[in-house]
Amino acid sequence: MRAHQTGYFSHPDCRRHEMGAGHPECPQRLDAIDDRLLASGLATMLVHRESPLAARADLERAHASLYLADLQAQALELEAQIQAGGPDHIHLDADTAMNRHTWAAAQRAAGAAIAATDAVMAGELANAFCAVRPPGHHACRDRAMGFCFINNVAVAARHALDHHGLQRVAVVDFDVHHGNGTEDILAGDPRVLMVGFFQHPLYPFSGEIPRGDNIVNLPVPAYTRGPQIRDLIEREWMPRLDAFRPEMIFISAGFDAHRDDDLGQLGLLEADYVWITRRLKDVAQRHASGRIVSCLEGGYHLDALGRSVEAHVRELADLS
Repeated sequence: MRAHQTGYFSHPDCRRHEMGAGHPECPQRLDAIDDRLLASGLATMLVHRESPLAARADLERAHASLYLADLQAQALELEAQIQAGGPDHIHLDADTAMNRHTWAAAQRAAGAAIAATDAVMAGELANAFCAVRPPGHHACRDRAMGFCFINNVAVAARHALDHHGLQRVAVVDFDVHHGNGTEDILAGDPRVLMVGFFQHPLYPFSGEIPRGDNIVNLPVPAYTRGPQIRDLIEREWMPRLDAFRPEMIFISAGFDAHRDDDLGQLGLLEADYVWITRRLKDVAQRHASGRIVSCLEGGYHLDALGRSVEAHVRELADLS
């Protein structure tokens, strides 16, 4: 008999990563989530676990070895730069910077996704949510971008396949931005079905043409609302997911498609995230013994983020 508890994975290192004053991907995002879960009483109903550091071999399931070595070298270079009185950040692109804690935070974020996968596979937990940062779905096999360094969901999906021996897993991305990094890593892998919707055109200005037969991309225009998204999911995602019969579902849970979030112009509300989560649970119950691991991606309006994560996790925990 499988457990009926929902895990909540995080680590203090995930708050130590920051990319400069005023950056929207900030440590306060995790504070907003924790505050909301505490105020609502939901925090006491979850199984809290600290995430380990991901092993290099686990990261190499999704990323090039040379890329990972370069990230670690950048972290060491930054530490030396700080010791010499230099700047305390290194920019990898215009939007993405490392501080002295970024490499550890990225390893913890991926480690959370791996540990959650292990716990769900072992039957210790029914499902899990990883409250982690930096996010991951823009991180490509050999490139950091879009606030992302390690692709947490891609690492976890490959861990489920390669370590646990699953034959089929699904990756679902409902961030307002296209999960280009996840697609870069997983396109063409017949063991994975990736489905997602995203605003288009919008950063990273990709996804209109899927890169593999295992990718179901639903680009939608600005100001698309929840009812239209629900209809698309029913028509486009659900038949493909049921036909694929995934043995585990991984969610790139971005909440920046919320109506209040300024980094996009979609119009989802908390009720839409509940509905999406419920439909994914339906698929997981039919094909995957309920196994779901969800990882935080975007969401930058702090109040809307806290409310949306509460709604998502409450539905995962059967407490809606």
